[in-house]
Amino acid sequence: MSVIQKQCRSQTDRVIQKMRDHTTKVLPVLPVLLAGLLPLSAYAAGAQFNVMDASIGDIHKAMRAGSLTCRGLVQQYLDRIGAYNEQGPALNAILYLNPKALEQADAMDKQFKQTGEMAPLHCIPAVLKDNYNTADMPTTGGSASLAGAQPAKDAFALSRLRKDGVLVLGKANMQEFALGGVSISSLGGQVKNPYDLLLTPGGSSGGTAVALAANFATVGTGSDTVNSIRSPASANSLVGIRPTHGLVSRDGILPVSFTMDDAGPLARSVADAAVMLDSMAGYDPADPLTALGVGKTPKTYTASLNKTALKGVRIGVLQTMFGTKPENQEVNRVMANAIEVLKKQGAVIVPVSAPEMDSDKLNAELDVQKYEYKGVINTYLKALGTATPAHSLDDIIASGKPHQSLNKFLLSAQSYQNGLADPDYKDRMVKIDALKISLANLMAENHLDAMVYPHQKRLPVPIGEFSQPDRNGILTALTGFPSIAVPAGFSTPTADAPMGVPVGMELIGRPWSESQLIGYAYSFEQAAKARKLPASTPSLALR
Repeated sequence: MSVIQKQCRSQTDRVIQKMRDHTTKVLPVLPVLLAGLLPLSAYAAGAQFNVMDASIGDIHKAMRAGSLTCRGLVQQYLDRIGAYNEQGPALNAILYLNPKALEQADAMDKQFKQTGEMAPLHCIPAVLKDNYNTADMPTTGGSASLAGAQPAKDAFALSRLRKDGVLVLGKANMQEFALGGVSISSLGGQVKNPYDLLLTPGGSSGGTAVALAANFATVGTGSDTVNSIRSPASANSLVGIRPTHGLVSRDGILPVSFTMDDAGPLARSVADAAVMLDSMAGYDPADPLTALGVGKTPKTYTASLNKTALKGVRIGVLQTMFGTKPENQEVNRVMANAIEVLKKQGAVIVPVSAPEMDSDKLNAELDVQKYEYKGVINTYLKALGTATPAHSLDDIIASGKPHQSLNKFLLSAQSYQNGLADPDYKDRMVKIDALKISLANLMAENHLDAMVYPHQKRLPVPIGEFSQPDRNGILTALTGFPSIAVPAGFSTPTADAPMGVPVGMELIGRPWSESQLIGYAYSFEQAAKARKLPASTPSLALR
């Protein structure tokens, strides 16, 4: 071993020890975790396993074969974070690293060696959107106004994931407070799209999505008030599930709207998303809405992973959700090809139109976020007690720290003494109930099993813009019907996007039809094979 290698090894070992020692302290991603500075023993038992787009099944197969250890897996992901999060393309996707990640990996290796048993998510490295409460890391919603906020316990959905073996690798940057679609925050800055570094990555779960697209982790969690799981899934060639309202608990997730908030998985494949949903779904007395899901979940969503699931299925193409402007044509071209794939898989395509379900109209006339926000954020912050520097929406605004793009919404929400008593709010809630019936009736009249449309009518906007227009997530956000976004293809390549920019197709179904939607999405995914690795974060050399 050369002198330089010894110095590199010594330096990196000190960094890792520092990570182990700081269990609750905010730990920004360390630039020194570069590929060239890894200890040479890092891949002792897993030198040939490459994490690039590795699935849960791939990882567990390698571990059972003895060609991969949990430590080796985690170290590879730390490698990539070190090389690409703040260095190279500087994607800016990760806010915090778990300082005990390697120590926890060692414990999982020891457990597996002793028992030979694996939980469904044994040693599967996950990145969490930074609005999921974590007892071992800060939860700040990407906001400098909450810097250092430390919850006492995990979000309920996270506790279920940990019980099934997930190893939390870190917390992801996001659109601050989950209030927007370009994933910029006062604490973490702007997240970049790895397919075109000049574009935004969708949002608000953009940091999680970019981390998965760039192979910083295996799976991730998101939250979705209007578009926030499916928008970054669409923009990063990923799968994102917004479940039926009430399937997954929202307890311990920094809120926006109790009417519209939901939580769910992000993954690179339908199969991995199904495994995640198995863990996340379940009754939680702290979120009474989950009582509606009791008895509605299958033994496992993975039983729906059937390549022929689309055969004979009636799929409505919701034409209302397609754009007609020049900026919509790239997405329309990709969607036309995706619909052909659905046909070839045996689906019966049924064009349908419903002008009352126009996304712009729904956003303008039925969205209720501003009426509910002050109440839910104040309740959340109050529950944290002294563990947060801000204790109310008033404190957040008075700090002057939130990103400027949030000012209009925050001030609007602050202006309501009691938003729930506002006549316009009550009128919107009545219209939301009518929309649910209208959507169910549209599907019933046309004998549809599901409907499809692009999640985003246009490609992601450039960095510097603070709003992503033409997104279609509002329909499921208001009705609570489930939907799944799946990679549909790519736009025409450009100099800045050498393989083009991802376009996502959204499938929507009736309440509690996640099993069917997962089957349809899987059948499409296996035929379309649309996902591609971003050119900006290539594979690192293995040793």
